[in-house]
Amino acid sequence: MVIRKLCAVLRRLLVLVFFGLVVGCLFVDYPFAWWLIFTPLVLSWVAGITAGRSARHDIGADPREPVEVLPPVTGRWSALNSPADRVPSHGTHGYGQTYAIDITAEDEERPRPGFSWLWPLARRSDRYPAFGADLLAVADATVVHAEDGQRDHLSRSSLVGVLYLMFVEGDVRGLAGAHRVFGNHVILDLGGGTYAAYAHLQRGSLTVRPGDRVRAGQVIGRCGNSGNSSEPHLHFQLMDGPDLEAARGVPFRWRGVGVPANKEEFTVAGESPADGREQTAPTKGGPGTTFSRD
Repeated sequence: MVIRKLCAVLRRLLVLVFFGLVVGCLFVDYPFAWWLIFTPLVLSWVAGITAGRSARHDIGADPREPVEVLPPVTGRWSALNSPADRVPSHGTHGYGQTYAIDITAEDEERPRPGFSWLWPLARRSDRYPAFGADLLAVADATVVHAEDGQRDHLSRSSLVGVLYLMFVEGDVRGLAGAHRVFGNHVILDLGGGTYAAYAHLQRGSLTVRPGDRVRAGQVIGRCGNSGNSSEPHLHFQLMDGPDLEAARGVPFRWRGVGVPANKEEFTVAGESPADGREQTAPTKGGPGTTFSRD
C-alpha cells in the first residue's frame, strides 16, 4: 500500500514539474538539451507502471474471494466496464479499481440518450434516467468518507466530449488526485477489511457523514455526474482500505444478481430509479431479470 501511495503522489508531482519546465522554456534558455524536458513525464510513466505491478503482485500473492453484498440500486440498470468481462475492469489497478463496475439506469419510457458523433456535443444530466436515482448501502457499515460538494457537469457523450474527457479533463482531474477523479463519493467500512466506494454522486445528495452507522438497504445518496464521468452513472467497487490511492481492489458479487457483464441489463425489485414506480415481483430469465433484495 505504501508503494502505491508514494507512486501516486510522485506521478502528480512529476507531471507538474514537466508542465513547469514547458512553461519555463518560453522565458529562459535551459542549460540542457530540450528533449530532457520530457524526463519527468517518462519518470511519471515509470511510477505508474510500478504502482500497477505492486497491485498485481499483492492481488496474486494474497487473492481475495468475492465478497457478497446487496445491490446498491433498485430498478432496471445496465452494466458497463464490468469485471465479468476483463480484469482490471477499467484498464488499471489504480484507485482500487481492479474489480470496479459502472452501471447506468434504463427506462423504456425515458430512454437513456445514446452516443452522438457530432451533435449535440453535450447534454444536461437530468436527461438521463440514472440522474437522481437513490443509492443504497450494500451492507451494514460505517461511513468513513463522504463528500458531495462538486458540481454535476454536462455529459461527455459525443466524440468531442469523449476526447475532451480523455485528453484534457481526465488528466487535470488526475493531477488533483483521486477525490477529483471520483467526484462526489462515499466510502463505507463493511468490516473484515472490506470497504465499498460509490463514485460520481449528485451534488448535495448525501444523507450520511463520516462516523455514521448505516443499515443494509439504507439510502445514502443519489446518482450523479460529478468527477471523471461521461454521463450520470454509478461507479461501484470494493477494496481493502479506505485510501483510494493505496487500496487494492476486492472482487464482489451482488446477491441475487451476481456480476453483470458489459451491456447486460438487470433489475432489482424496488422503486424505479426513473419515476418511483414499484417494480413487479421477482422473476427470472434473460436480460432485464428481476431479483429480490431479500
